[in-house]
Amino acid sequence: MKTLRIALWSAAALAAVAFVALYFFASNPRTAAIGGPFRLKDQNGAVVDSAALKGKPYAIFFGFTHCPEICPTTMVDMAALMGKLGDEAKDFKIYFVSVDPERDTPEVLHDYLASFAPHVVGLTGAPDEIAKVAKEFRVYYRKVPLDGGDYTMDHSAFVYLMGKDGGFRNVIGYQEKPDRALDKLKTLIEQG
Repeated sequence: MKTLRIALWSAAALAAVAFVALYFFASNPRTAAIGGPFRLKDQNGAVVDSAALKGKPYAIFFGFTHCPEICPTTMVDMAALMGKLGDEAKDFKIYFVSVDPERDTPEVLHDYLASFAPHVVGLTGAPDEIAKVAKEFRVYYRKVPLDGGDYTMDHSAFVYLMGKDGGFRNVIGYQEKPDRALDKLKTLIEQG
């Protein structure tokens, strides 16, 4: 019962934070100070430096592989959008940054994201590296203990759309209407 109560309160708090943040981002997409430099490891163990990403727009999402609903749903939705974009999205990347580096090693990310390839690149790092990147992107996350010593993670549920200059452009909200999300992606790719 205690676990259920914690989960319900966590879900309500996350929903409130998401609503306020989505309202702000949708109202002020070009003025929000979102994003910053990062250097993390991908699912193959290679270093990904945000400076090397400049020149092409990309998307970035913060989640974890043990997520029961938000993360897999978001990845499925993004894969469907990539399919609709076709050749327009051939070089477009979605970076999945784990907020659970204790469990999400490069190998775990590789297995989890295999069905979303080639567009999704998993990123992980030391807890302090993840905290720094999350702070730069204004991402909320926290560890929530469960009965029996296990845990889950509460986290923001936005896909951040970044321009070719590395600057923030917009967000796609959790389960946003596909046509609206597709329009945002097309605009991002066309404008860079």
